[in-house]
Amino acid sequence: MRTLLVDNYDSFTYNLFHYLSRANGREPEVIRNDDPAWRPGLLDAFDNVVLSPGPGTPHRPADFGLCARIAEEGRLPVLGVCLGHQGMALAHGARVGRAPEPRHGRTSAVRHDGTGLFEGLPQPLEVVRYHSLAVTELPPELEATAWSEDGVLMALRHRTLPLWGVQFHPESIGTQDGHRLLANFRDLTERHGRTRPGGRAGHGTLPPPAPARETTATTGTPRRLRVIAESLPTRWDAEVAFDSLFRTGDHPFWLDSSRPGGELGQLSVMGDASGPLARTAKADVHAGTVTVRADGASSTVESAFLTWLENDLAGLRTEVPELPFAFALGWVGCLGYELKAECDGDAAHRSPDPDAVLVFADRALVLDHRTRTTYLLALVEDDAEAEARAWLAAASATLEAIAGREPEPCPEAPVCTTGPVELRHDRDGYLKLIDVCQQEIAAGETYEVCLTNMAEADTDLTPWAAYRALRRVSPAPFAAFLDFGPMAVLSSSPERFLRIDRHGRMESKPIKGTRPRGATPQEDAALVRALATCEKDRAENLMIVDLVRHDLGRCAEVGSVVADPVFQVETYATVHQLVSTVTARLREDSSPVAAVRAAFPGGSMTGAPKIRTMQIIDRLEGGPRGVYSGAIGYFSLTGAVDLSIVIRTVVLSGGRLRYGVGGAVIALSDPADEFEETAVKAAPLLRLLDTAFPGREAPGKDLDGEPDDGTDAGAPKDLVLPG
Repeated sequence: MRTLLVDNYDSFTYNLFHYLSRANGREPEVIRNDDPAWRPGLLDAFDNVVLSPGPGTPHRPADFGLCARIAEEGRLPVLGVCLGHQGMALAHGARVGRAPEPRHGRTSAVRHDGTGLFEGLPQPLEVVRYHSLAVTELPPELEATAWSEDGVLMALRHRTLPLWGVQFHPESIGTQDGHRLLANFRDLTERHGRTRPGGRAGHGTLPPPAPARETTATTGTPRRLRVIAESLPTRWDAEVAFDSLFRTGDHPFWLDSSRPGGELGQLSVMGDASGPLARTAKADVHAGTVTVRADGASSTVESAFLTWLENDLAGLRTEVPELPFAFALGWVGCLGYELKAECDGDAAHRSPDPDAVLVFADRALVLDHRTRTTYLLALVEDDAEAEARAWLAAASATLEAIAGREPEPCPEAPVCTTGPVELRHDRDGYLKLIDVCQQEIAAGETYEVCLTNMAEADTDLTPWAAYRALRRVSPAPFAAFLDFGPMAVLSSSPERFLRIDRHGRMESKPIKGTRPRGATPQEDAALVRALATCEKDRAENLMIVDLVRHDLGRCAEVGSVVADPVFQVETYATVHQLVSTVTARLREDSSPVAAVRAAFPGGSMTGAPKIRTMQIIDRLEGGPRGVYSGAIGYFSLTGAVDLSIVIRTVVLSGGRLRYGVGGAVIALSDPADEFEETAVKAAPLLRLLDTAFPGREAPGKDLDGEPDDGTDAGAPKDLVLPG
């Protein structure tokens, strides 16, 4: 069966894609609701149509696009989901207005008539809802078939045409038997095809789908490279090793598991751009250029950065020895949030820093914290192995010389001159922005807005001294130090954005929901229970999990996207976190860079639906995020990728310090609590500067309702807060 899936610029469409592929035994064709190649005759190529969810209102032609005509004609069986359901009802005389309350990422027990879409499904049916609008009145030709416990219409059908709609989301991981509902739509299509004149549709011709890789053809013979490696038992401190080998080099970097242990703190990678094959690449999204420096000379090319990176990696053929980890040299650095302009976002603001900076690392050190083994890696081209071997020997000698040496003492607050910390939006301004977010949610424009603020100050803080203090104050599995010329990035991120191994296995671990550790075992257990059962935290987490499933699903093998485990409370030294894991397998016709493009920026830093919500963020925040909310990590020569979300991160450039903070705003959010959450998340910066958060109310109540004396009681010394 061939299905046309019309995407209303939603962030859950590819979840429907995978469910429909399973139900139909073949992949649906996906087009957007404003596809310029669309013409009505193309419907003859399909057996049925699914109209996706999406932001906005069906009353606005730009939000519903060509879906309106498809719904009006009723030529083929059509299933409308959420916005698709509302628009189809509107096209046939129903009224659509605001629901009694916005319901996003929240479950409901739905009663249904047990026929059609609901044949054989449980009664009641547990479903997930993402909507602020609803069908409020039906004409005689439309019939209600399901209702929620709060009396909102949840499904309908046309009495004479093959049209069905559901207000809830069958493709959400929280909806019961969503696969079976879509299989029922398939069966309804089969029955309609047997009864209508002419039988089932023939298969016409559609324009070819967009390529999985957005690349230009590479020319010339691929460069042939080889990685050589040596291993040593680790007998040196990581900080001392970086300081001795790389810190004073060109563009030094350190992907620093400063909180080693567990699944996420297994490796640290350090290096610089001092080797003979090293390069640096910087992106300027507004200019549409990439500037590459190699051998002391710079050249600028006109290209989207991710397209350029894809082509560069495609032009390398690298022989890699057997290593117990995925990193085998390659591109290391950061992708700024404004790179979203290459990933369906707008170029709304210009960052004062490059939109991406990567180092092509031809020499590096990897610390395997699991086995306490150090690996030295060097890249060789042609027969130039002697120089690489000489570096390995010199690096080994340096490590032996520092064996057992402890790091120099480090004050928590380095000596520096720093001006007052100022927020881009003061407390009153931020509270007003939260109110606007909730108005947008109530109007159906978005489900969740990850609103952020920027703390800034003049400073003469030294990057290395500051990072040494930060990694003690706020150790994290994805900490990083990037000293890239005029810009230095000091990160203590706990969150993985995307990992892709050399075999194409993908993993993302979105975090939404945090509680501090309790003072007693009983209090600790109570906090775990509160986090695990809090409807607001679970709703935030579910929305991002469904979004990440969609993002990975755009480049994933059909049926390979799995969200498991979800809503897991992970306990760390200072916090409990609500974490979910989404995995998938990369399609053969796709690539790691294409997967990053499909998922960037991380959904936990945007909200959903991603494209419309990023536009709202651009308008409300009124300035660039820069490195904050982007990604830090590597693109390995093995094809592997490992990137973190840039949170809990200090950026130093031009004598200024910037530190982003934010949180997810949903319909259930309390504005005062949201502002307090940004203050709590700024704890690493506040400790580093020995200062207070501007506009923070004290004394009062903290986020958990406990007395707050104005100190960081809700933000312990080793605080690592996600989100």
